[in-house]
Amino acid sequence: MNEHTRTVMRQWTLAQPVVSAFITSIVRDFTDRDDVLQDTAVAVLESSPRYDSARPFLAWALGIAQNQIRLYLRRCSRDRLLLDEGLVEIVAASFERVSSAEHLRQLEELRECLLGLEDRERQLFELRYAQDLKPAAMGRILEMHPNTVSKALQRIRDQLRECLQRRAAMEGPA
Repeated sequence: MNEHTRTVMRQWTLAQPVVSAFITSIVRDFTDRDDVLQDTAVAVLESSPRYDSARPFLAWALGIAQNQIRLYLRRCSRDRLLLDEGLVEIVAASFERVSSAEHLRQLEELRECLLGLEDRERQLFELRYAQDLKPAAMGRILEMHPNTVSKALQRIRDQLRECLQRRAAMEGPA
């Protein structure tokens, strides 16, 4: 797998919950929704060479999901009364706007919490999540047993979760 495809897959993993919620807001049948989501994931992967990394990934993925929903609506239009395609565009724009702002806020909160980690913890976090190394590879680099690496990563995730929860509690309801 080349680096571009790996990056697109990571971005898809982050965007998938929002894309799924968008599809669910339009496609009410769970079986159909799962099919549309799967078709969207395949289309994202197949279209990845055309993805412009200067453009927000979420907007791009939502555009692909819109196209998949349009195909679904056309297939089903003979059987049932369905949403107008213009309404699909309005819903997509709403998801993109709300999700992007929320996503950026969450990333900023996470960045602040990461600054509170010790240097060694930040190094572990970067090796695992920025460089996508598994605990065994990290252990070889850091001369640590893979189980020790895994436990350290769990402690780091717990610290970050607690930090994010504290920050959310201080912020209060939105």
